This record gives sequence, C-alpha cells and structure tokens, in this order.
Amino acid sequence: MLRPTLRLGVAAAVGVAAVSLAPPVLAGPNACDSRVNNSQAKLAECVTLDGVRAHQAALQAIADANGGTRAAGTSGYEESVDYVVDTLEAAGWSVSIDEFDYDFIGPAVLQQLAPTQGDYPTGAFSGSGSGDVTAPVDAVDVNLSGDRANTSGCEAADFAGFPVGSIALVQRGTCNFGDKAYFAEQAGAVGVIIFNQGNNDGRTGLIVGTLGDGVVGELTIPVVGASYDQGTQIIDGASVSLSVDATITTRSTQNVIADLEGVNTDNVVMAGAHLDSVQEGPGINDNGSGSATILATALALGNNTKYTPQNSLRFAWWGAEESGLIGSTKYIEDPNFGISQEDYDALAAYLNFDMVGSPNFIYGVYDADESTFPAPVFVPEGSEELEDLFEAYYTINDIPYEDSEFSGRSDYQVFIDYGIPASGLFTGAEEVKTPEQEAIWGGIAGESFDQCYHQACDTIDNVSAEAIEVNVDAIAYAIYNLAASTELVNGVEGVDVKGITPDEVEFDGPQGTFAGGGGGFDAAHAHPAS
Repeated sequence: MLRPTLRLGVAAAVGVAAVSLAPPVLAGPNACDSRVNNSQAKLAECVTLDGVRAHQAALQAIADANGGTRAAGTSGYEESVDYVVDTLEAAGWSVSIDEFDYDFIGPAVLQQLAPTQGDYPTGAFSGSGSGDVTAPVDAVDVNLSGDRANTSGCEAADFAGFPVGSIALVQRGTCNFGDKAYFAEQAGAVGVIIFNQGNNDGRTGLIVGTLGDGVVGELTIPVVGASYDQGTQIIDGASVSLSVDATITTRSTQNVIADLEGVNTDNVVMAGAHLDSVQEGPGINDNGSGSATILATALALGNNTKYTPQNSLRFAWWGAEESGLIGSTKYIEDPNFGISQEDYDALAAYLNFDMVGSPNFIYGVYDADESTFPAPVFVPEGSEELEDLFEAYYTINDIPYEDSEFSGRSDYQVFIDYGIPASGLFTGAEEVKTPEQEAIWGGIAGESFDQCYHQACDTIDNVSAEAIEVNVDAIAYAIYNLAASTELVNGVEGVDVKGITPDEVEFDGPQGTFAGGGGGFDAAHAHPAS
C-alpha cells in the first residue's frame, strides 16, 4: 500500500484561563436511547460508568465460559467478537468483520519452586523451542547494581563453568536476545529466562521479544521472559519450572470495524482498542477497559444512527494485538486484507485506547509534543493537536494528568508509521507508582499501576471505577470534537463544536512525575531485539 502524503497540521492556539463544561440538561429515563447527542454536554451525560461496566461484565462472563481467557485464536475471543458485533448492529451501526490468519503460539509458564514460591507473568520469546523443564537456575554475568550495564550471555565465554542441565538466567542488554539464548543452549542449558535490565523506568517490566535476529543456529530449548524484579528473585540456586508450547499453528482471528457515515465521507476519524486478552487471563483492564469505553461511546453517538456527524467515524476492535500488533498492522499494510487506498487516504486521525482503567491509575496522555519524553518513533503532524484534546478535557475538569511516552507500543504504531496523526490515553501497566504520584492521584505507592497486568487476576475487579468514569468522558469529548471538525489536526474545516475546544483552554500541563523514560509503559508490546 502506498505511503500517504503527510497532512500539514494547524497549531492550536492557547486561550485564556480554563473554563468548565456547562452542566448537561438531565435526561429522563431512556432519553439517551432516543435523542441525538450532538453536543459535548449531551454526549457526556450518556457515556456512563454503568454502561462501560456492563460491557466489561459481559466480557468477563465470556472469559469465565471459555477457560478464563479471551486470547486471539480462542473461543473466548470469538465470543467477544460476537458480543461487540451484536451490540453494535442492534444500535444500527454498519459493522464488518475482517478475518485474517496468523501464527498462534501456545502459552508459557514460569514458576519459582524454591527457596520461595511464586507464579510469574511471562511469555515465550518468538523463536523459542518447546519444552517443560524443572531445574536450578544459574545467573550468567548479570549486573544488579549501579547503571546495570552488562553483556550477560553475549558470548560463549560468559558460560565458562556453566552447570549443564541448569536454566540460564540472563539479563537484557548489549546484544540480541537470540545470541544470549544460543550461547546458553550451547553451554548445556535446558531453558533460558531473559529478564529486563532494570536501568531505567522503561526497562523494569516484563520483557518478551524475538530471538530471530542474531541467532547462530536453531533453538530447541524453551526461552521465556521476566521483569527485572522477578529476575532478582530468580537467582543462583533457585529451583524453577518453566514450559513453552512453541508449536506454531495457523489460526484465524478477526478485527471488528464499525462505521458511522458523516457529511464528509472523505475525512474519517478513527478510534480503536484491542479486544484480545493474553492467554493467561480474561483481560478486563487489558484491554476490556479500552474495548468497553469505545463501545459505550459508539453507542451514545450513534444509537440507531440518529446522529450524523460532520466527519465520518470509524471504530475498531483489533485482534491479535497481544501477539504483536497483528490485527491493526494487517488493516493498514496488507493490500489483500485491509482498507482500500481510497479509505486509507481519508483517514484524518487515529485515537488509541489501551488500558484506561488501571486499578492503581494515573491519567496518562501520549506525549506527542515530547514535552516530557523524546519520542523513539516518528510523530506525524497533527498528533500534538490530538494530544491537546485530552489535555484540554483534563484541564477543563481540574483533573491532573501526566505524559506517557509516545512510543508506538500499541495499535497506533502502524498508523504513525504511515504518517497518520495519533494520540491516546493510558493509565499504567507494570510500572510502580511513586509517592509523588500517590499524592496526586491516590492509590498505593510502591505497587504497580496494574498488579494483575497479563495475569489471571485481570478480572472485573481489577479496574478503577474512578478512572473509567473520567476517561470514558475524556474519550467522548475528543471523539465528539473531531466528529465536528479536524481543522486543528489536518486543516479540514468542519462545523462549530457545541462546547469548549482546546484553543479556548490554557493547559495545566503534565505533572512531571516520571524520573525515567516510559511514562508508565512497560516493554511488553515493543517486542524489542535487545
């Protein structure tokens, strides 16, 4: 597919002091099902916490009936797709199901048996061998102090004296993951655990990547990932059990795409969230929170298509995000599967919502203007103006917010790769909340933003009602404004917004509470090579 011409963004003006949204006119019973929500205030009244929680409860029930998971390629995911499609079609939306094949890899397990016991979130590295082993651990040239710089496992000499039949524990750093795993197997390791480096906030969480680059030979032993903290617990002499079913099978899964045609069909505003969970759990925060909030917003905007926006709206529920951003990537890049060139050219903006209800939350906005974090990826023109929409909403309502690194570690990656402006919200994953953040947003310092991230306990109880209630309104605010006009993003004039726009707001600015990189993002979606 051709790379699109970048649109020139129009800078948002900075207005005077922050103002407040006018209180909505209270609707009577079932009024949200019968009226046109054509203003910020009306829409805000009809996107509710109860509505989002009802969708999350439905996803939980689906997981309960399907082995506790809604992972792509499973019956739990298929039933999740059916639920979203049936709900949208009943509300009058035009819905399509885009089915695609992908390589399905079975689950991985990492358990410490002694001297302490624990079940740890993990995943198999792409290119891992299969196996189910229990053995003592031997740490290879790791560095747990200072800058934690290391060459752990990067050459055969690191494994001199390695006890054959042990599990090698190697640390992220310097060389390709594949080199570390290869030299471990050559030294007689029966399995490999690669744990995160721990040298900054962006390198502490669970790390799972690919072994494809740098591997000298084919691997036959299981290779799994771990966070930095878990690596420091699984140290010399610990007894560990790990297993990987690396048998690759081709399975089919789906994206769900819903369209609401506007007056301008050549200017399309898109919002998306991945619908799949990891194999280890039901994924009600990751990412039932994003899926449910955009579903509630879609229904409030277009219930039985009473609302005709100025710009066309498109909502997406992506499949196989947890397997490597596959559904969204195929949608944009695969000429035999995804959108047409005409539809592609019409995309004005993409908004991404991945984990917006973390139980120990902060309110994070993708940092497109790089005011806190230098972006490690291309930032298309217009993305800063999309960031302004969310920051305006938080400022208007006197809600402190924070920057999250504009890193591409979710489904917006492929959109920004092809020059489409993007933004989104994020409430945190495996990063640990600081005392300063506790003072601002509440919660518990010293604990992860989501202690059940990628685990079986990511259930209906693993969600902050407060974060959901705030963020579903922020999402609705941004989508409504863009449905009326994208002039500040790509120069296409629309109609007047019935409510407050970002150019009327003097932003409070992010709180600046992250000492290191990442802004709450872990590395799980990045699939890095080193």
